[in-house]
Amino acid sequence: MLKVGVIGVGSISEYHIRPYLEHEEAELAALCDIHEERLQEKGKRFNVQKLYTDYRDLVKDPEIDAVSICTWNNSHAEIAIAALEAGKHVLVEKPLSRTMEEAVKVAEAVKKSGKILQVGFVRRHASNVKVLKKFIDHGDLGEIYYAKASCIRRLGNPGGWFSDSGRSGGGPLIDLGVHMIDLCWYLMGKPKPASVSGSTYRRLGNRAHIENLSFYKAADYDEKRNTVEDLANGYIRFENGATLYVDVSYTLHAKEEAVTASIYGEKGGAEIEPKLLIVTERHNTILNMAPQIDHPEFDFQEAFYHEIDHFVQSCLGREKPLSPVEDGVEIMRILTALYESARSGREVVLS
Repeated sequence: MLKVGVIGVGSISEYHIRPYLEHEEAELAALCDIHEERLQEKGKRFNVQKLYTDYRDLVKDPEIDAVSICTWNNSHAEIAIAALEAGKHVLVEKPLSRTMEEAVKVAEAVKKSGKILQVGFVRRHASNVKVLKKFIDHGDLGEIYYAKASCIRRLGNPGGWFSDSGRSGGGPLIDLGVHMIDLCWYLMGKPKPASVSGSTYRRLGNRAHIENLSFYKAADYDEKRNTVEDLANGYIRFENGATLYVDVSYTLHAKEEAVTASIYGEKGGAEIEPKLLIVTERHNTILNMAPQIDHPEFDFQEAFYHEIDHFVQSCLGREKPLSPVEDGVEIMRILTALYESARSGREVVLS
């Protein structure tokens, strides 16, 4: 039985907590949060007795085998390193860290510890992505040379720590773009990035004045603070000649919310979002193929159950992490370069 502690019990934590509670080979043994009232409420709701307000105390607990880190981005690296040094396996929510320097330090800690670290790239665990990956691995799409992804919110700045660059490291690019970039990069075969060009915009803020339309708010929502971009876009070139275009927004004067992701190869292409569709050719005819699966679209909750199960199996030595620390470092390299390109107004060449 793998005994797990969840560090940070804000909104995303429940997508970790519930799968652990229902897993036959895991036990949710402890919770940690700096907010005492929130911690006590979650402890009572989920019947967890060990409650900590300092993550250092939790990772010192000899009964804890692994931790899920669901805190602000600026604490991911610090907590992950402490947990690894204490001999715990780690599942850390995306992004791996707030900066590239922090990401490298986490990777070094993983190497020294010999423990598992899995980065929370949850879309890799979606059913539609797993199905598509089989087609790709069998060569049905051929070499994938182009991908594009978009995650547009018309009114969706969560406020709170999400809109505080000091804690988040950025806005929709590091929050939403990390998923879209990783999803395409993973399906493209994880080619090595060569250069990036990006732009960010701060024109609309968190638009807290909008009425008659509800939107997601972070657990510590504060409409007065917003120091992150509201729109970002980027173009990534890879050493194998492939390219990826991405754009993401928290708030934009768009007609509607939209999430799209597509990849294109020599033998075929595929739409992953809004739902799985494979395009190919047979007998000189183009075919649009719709796989008959339970979840052709991204099922948020199901993907988390798959992700948590994969982490448990990895900790028990039955699987290798699908999203190891090296992938987290590479995605941070891309994100950091995109922000640098946006600041400088120039393309950033990666070594």
